[in-house]
Amino acid sequence: MTTKPLHRGSMHFSLQHPPPTPAAFLLRPTRCTARAMPRVLAATSLLFKGVRASPLRSRWVAPGRRYSRELGGRKSSAGPGVRQSGLHLCSPKRSGCALRRRWTRIVMDSNHQSNYKLSKTEKKLLRKQIKARHTLLRHEGIETVSYATQSLIVANGGLGNQVSRNQLLPVLEKCGLVDALLMPPNKPYSCVRYKTVEESKKAYDTLSGKEIVDDLGQKIILYLNFVEKAQWKELGLQALPPGLKVIEEIISSEDEKMLLESVNWTEDTENQNFQKSLKHRRVKHFGYEFHYENNNVDKDKPLPGGLPDICESILEKWLKEGFIKHKPDQLTINQYEPGHGIPAHIDTHSAFEDEIISLSLGSEIVMDFKHPDGMTVPVMLPCRSLLVMTGESRYLWTHGITPRKFDTVQASKGHKSGIITSDVEDLTLNKRGIRTSFTFRKVRQTPCNCSYPLVCDSQMKETPASFPESDKEALQLEQDYVHRVYEEIARHFSSTRHTPWPHIVEFLKALPSGSLVADIGCGNGKYLGINNELYMIGCDHSQNLVDICRERQYQAFVCDALAVPIRSGSCDACISIAVIHHFATAERRVAALQELVRLLRPGGKALIYVWAMEQEYNKKKSKYLRENRTSQGMKEEISNDASVQELLVKQLPNVGNQDSAHSVSSINDFQDGGCNSKNVANSKLPIHTNRTSFHSQDLLVPWHFKGNPGKDKRVEPFGPLGSRDPGPVFHRYYHVFCEGELEAACRTLNNISILQSYYDQGNWCVILQKV
Repeated sequence: MTTKPLHRGSMHFSLQHPPPTPAAFLLRPTRCTARAMPRVLAATSLLFKGVRASPLRSRWVAPGRRYSRELGGRKSSAGPGVRQSGLHLCSPKRSGCALRRRWTRIVMDSNHQSNYKLSKTEKKLLRKQIKARHTLLRHEGIETVSYATQSLIVANGGLGNQVSRNQLLPVLEKCGLVDALLMPPNKPYSCVRYKTVEESKKAYDTLSGKEIVDDLGQKIILYLNFVEKAQWKELGLQALPPGLKVIEEIISSEDEKMLLESVNWTEDTENQNFQKSLKHRRVKHFGYEFHYENNNVDKDKPLPGGLPDICESILEKWLKEGFIKHKPDQLTINQYEPGHGIPAHIDTHSAFEDEIISLSLGSEIVMDFKHPDGMTVPVMLPCRSLLVMTGESRYLWTHGITPRKFDTVQASKGHKSGIITSDVEDLTLNKRGIRTSFTFRKVRQTPCNCSYPLVCDSQMKETPASFPESDKEALQLEQDYVHRVYEEIARHFSSTRHTPWPHIVEFLKALPSGSLVADIGCGNGKYLGINNELYMIGCDHSQNLVDICRERQYQAFVCDALAVPIRSGSCDACISIAVIHHFATAERRVAALQELVRLLRPGGKALIYVWAMEQEYNKKKSKYLRENRTSQGMKEEISNDASVQELLVKQLPNVGNQDSAHSVSSINDFQDGGCNSKNVANSKLPIHTNRTSFHSQDLLVPWHFKGNPGKDKRVEPFGPLGSRDPGPVFHRYYHVFCEGELEAACRTLNNISILQSYYDQGNWCVILQKV
């Protein structure tokens, strides 16, 4: 690129680079290339933080403005500048990141007032580089520096952008000897460390704005920034889930070819060997048909023909060699195209015996195993390998395949099967091919009696309700610890419910214009005005919350979510946001779902949100936990009442603020009496502390009332008379849902299909459709 003067006069400028100290960010007469402009902008960033420029007359031209701001010996005509010669800070209100991002053109001269105009490409590069810097700081906590170092962050050059190590490393090596290339999994950036600073400066000047082609054939532009150190916090060594093993090369390539050729995907679907195409894969069943709507088989209706003969001989060999313990009688063949997957699930306990095996053919793949505590273990399944799941890995851990076209794998050639480690110096991408899996199971003829009753469908039916023990008690609990509380806190509660959640907004805006939508448990009507193209009505059990809806000119009425006075089949869609977790028994929660579905027309959709037991998911804390404002050393506070103290496993969060910015740091003592302290002690439900992880599914969650109750009824504070507590504390009943529990409740209904289930900021969510 040729050198361009900054104006038509004889004076030019550039920055000393790299500057040894902030004071070195002074302008000197010389020439400046367009490549140096990022460093000019970096200097500007420091100037805004208080570093004074040399005593030159300066002029700034803001984007979209036709006039300039002179900051010389007089005050700027366009803003609160500083009146002295040289360039100073604007007022504090105008400084900071937003202002630094705003200036994209800079002009400095001594005796002339003509401008240097950046090209569109150069301005775009500057904007993108600044955006990359701020994105790294905001989302990853990575702070870039304005001086040269050995290490560079390469934005857009990460595994999350489908840029592999084999693709990026040769590009970086053209600028010097690469000491290390760190590529974190699923991140849109990487970090490179060169042997010398000169080599990293060359990479910065050469590769910023460089276009490369990713593994999908799409063009990607790299943006580089200096960082102090290239480092990444790695997780400890993980182990395979207990009872899981992967046996490599269990069959020959000739046997693989024979097995693949034995599957006729073109035969008629009426053939005895049941075949169908699911959304993300092709499937065939042998022995028994697997019903995906309830993840089970009909044991009384075996398919004729049994297992294929070629499989029988292979299974006999595996039994003889001790690879498996039982001979399977059911086979499911799945064919996955690149980009396809299968949702995380546990094979139904009552349907199949302990041992489940899966043979991978055609292509390798990474399967994710997830423990209920949120820990995920990615496991590589090579081509012609056998996966054997027994014990805990079969009964407790979910397994699934993420739909994507590339897997993050070990770059070292010696690594084939097993756990994908977190060594960011040895990760790359592997393009998926067409994979065919043969999954063998043995149908169970007796109820399951495994050691994991909380996730066992055979034992869950036999487990009595833990609390309450009758529908009458459930009604009383909900009346005392849900309905009455919301009537009292309605105004304060409404003041913390102002920002709609993006996925709910997306659902509502995707509905056809003119749709009739019911918000069951609408609260203050936060979602009733999201889409003006819809006819939305809301209902809530709280009269005070419904009054707030009416004040906002929304259509809402009071009713019970188990008996909504709307005609059956009249709604195109329904939403139930943070409602069903307030019902005290599993039967009442299912009844609430059933009532929701009753309102839908055939084909109508419902969106359901419930609070999740897992507030840390995929190694990422929910917003609820991240907003913990309590001191690090604060100890949990519990009642001195012995009957309650025995039952308090650990203090848990304040649900009241799960989607707001408000929080409280502790709960008040209630041992000396108060509005519902006696009932709390008798209920034997744990009371939990704000912004901490859950350890119990059924609990009482405190709501700390702040400020004047306003229009609400006067409320008496808990605790002894004359206490100096900041406000009254109310306790609400919650049942927080474990992963898969909401889907399981939905599947008890025979007239729905689950379109989508996902996790959203500490909530389990389902989109279902009435069939």
